[in-house]
Amino acid sequence: MLLFWRHGYEGVSVGDLTKAIGVAPPSLYAAFGSKAGLYRLAMTRYEETLGCLDAVAIGAARSLPAAVRLLLENAVTAVTRREHERGCMISSGLVACHPDQAALARDAAARREALRGRIVQALSSFADDDQVQRLARHLAAVMQGISIQARDGVAASDLRDIVEDVVAGVAARFPGD
Repeated sequence: MLLFWRHGYEGVSVGDLTKAIGVAPPSLYAAFGSKAGLYRLAMTRYEETLGCLDAVAIGAARSLPAAVRLLLENAVTAVTRREHERGCMISSGLVACHPDQAALARDAAARREALRGRIVQALSSFADDDQVQRLARHLAAVMQGISIQARDGVAASDLRDIVEDVVAGVAARFPGD
């Protein structure tokens, strides 16, 4: 997972993987079917262990701006906590790739869309469905931008400034919260 996160799918060879895992190529193929199969499992592991969406805590926030703050602060923490693997493996994974990897790119896009759906669910108690759908798309885009900026080395404190601006916008748009 760390190799794929650090270098992307196309930046990691089967040789890199077998060296990191400590197995021969036939064992890698026997266990995972292919490099792509291992990549999909690595993305699932990333989602399950390092994802930033705590839907229960977000849903329990006292207001929509507070929920958005929690979501985005968690995102900043998630994409800046490791020195060598910054950014979100899902957000930046296979955004652009060789045409041979189109199926993996579609899988990554589906995972990003599923995250947006989880944001909708987490925020559903704060506004009507149309508003939450629109806000979730906006927040997913902000989170992807935060991820890319984190990969580029932007400091967490600067990324938190983005959080403040987004929360201020949400508070202005939803003044009753």
